[in-house]
Amino acid sequence: MNKSTYRPGKTRRSTSVRHSHKNTGSNTNNSKRSFSASKGSHKNTGSNTNNSKRSFSASKGSRRFNNNRFGTQNRSPKRRGKRSSFDVSQYINRNPVTQKEEAPYVAEHKFTGFNLSESLVRQVERVGYTTPTPIQDQIIPHIMKGKDVVGLANTGTGKTAAFLIPLINKALKNKKESVIILAPTRELVIQIERELRVLTRDLRVFSVTCVGGVGINSQIRALKQHNHFIVGTPGRVKDLIKRGCIKPFQIGTAVLDEADQMLDMGFIGDMRAILRLLQKDRHTLFFSATMPQTIKDLIREFLNDPVNVSVKKQDITSNIAQDVVKVGERDKVEVLATLVSQKDFSKVIVFGQTKHGVEKLSKKLVQRGVRAVSIHGNKSHVQRQQALRRFKDAHVDVLVATDVAARGIHVSNVSHVINFDLPATQEAYVHRIGRTGRVNNKGMALTFVK
Repeated sequence: MNKSTYRPGKTRRSTSVRHSHKNTGSNTNNSKRSFSASKGSHKNTGSNTNNSKRSFSASKGSRRFNNNRFGTQNRSPKRRGKRSSFDVSQYINRNPVTQKEEAPYVAEHKFTGFNLSESLVRQVERVGYTTPTPIQDQIIPHIMKGKDVVGLANTGTGKTAAFLIPLINKALKNKKESVIILAPTRELVIQIERELRVLTRDLRVFSVTCVGGVGINSQIRALKQHNHFIVGTPGRVKDLIKRGCIKPFQIGTAVLDEADQMLDMGFIGDMRAILRLLQKDRHTLFFSATMPQTIKDLIREFLNDPVNVSVKKQDITSNIAQDVVKVGERDKVEVLATLVSQKDFSKVIVFGQTKHGVEKLSKKLVQRGVRAVSIHGNKSHVQRQQALRRFKDAHVDVLVATDVAARGIHVSNVSHVINFDLPATQEAYVHRIGRTGRVNNKGMALTFVK
């Protein structure tokens, strides 16, 4: 689909959107942002284009649709459902993109100084790792000493390699070593497995993935061989333990990656059940982006005098401009289609609340000429991977996703995140918008509200 362009001072009947990311401070006269959308810009709606034109604008941090604070005059009936506990007002007009950047981190160690095996050091260098990231620099020495650790770190900080590198070294020194890594989604499990295979190439370290959504028989066969690493989702791992395919008493190290997300997804019972079956003197590593009370309780129950390492010195949203779009329920799809058709909306993730709603929204966008694809729990593992690959490779511009399906997705250069449906909690909001504004890139997050 051809992206429309905006020309200052021109009035057009086709889709036209103006969007400013400038931080104007307290000067509200200069902070006004305006959008205009033509309802018929994505398909032929007949000759009545003058009457179909809609506009919405923002001043003082909020946008109005049809000059009406609450949307169109014919408002759709309210939907009943789970009320969001997220207060979007605290993020209106919050634009910290001009914050002063932190000074570059100076690592205390080099990979050659971690007492790693020579073969692993060579492989790390071959992969392209030159200097440890903050989480790697601070946590690898503690893992090498066999201490339980709690790593508080955002995605994209190098935390996967932070626990993989010392645990691979452990497996090289003890061929009977067995590590289990639990992660919330299939996508994140696969990502961890890929990084593990890259780091262990030609090192004769073996691993198996255990996830749902694919046949269990191949996993059962693979588990009959000795694997140094078992990487899986809690539900499938628990199932395989019950079948006797995974023998928890043989596992000496447990890693829980993105523990807060597993909590959000309802895996707390499975996590407890699995940890209780493992060796009492196991080595346990926890990694999480946030630290809710339930996770703190889990740490107290299952970790032995853990070392806490936090590299979350900067807000995950520090490079993300955030605002709301006030729009009536009936107009949300049209406004969304208009927005994502603009040139600067180059790679967009749209979040919906339900699997059915996400699938339906994706189809509606496609009908309006938008290159969109959806990802949610009702799709097979293969379908989800295909959709994600198309989005990463820029064959589509918009990925419509549920919170659960988007966990563990790492796509670079996402220009915008749009909350088509409100997130349930503030933590969910932060996880959503954290898909943009990564690696010192600037991003934009918009939330649709009535």
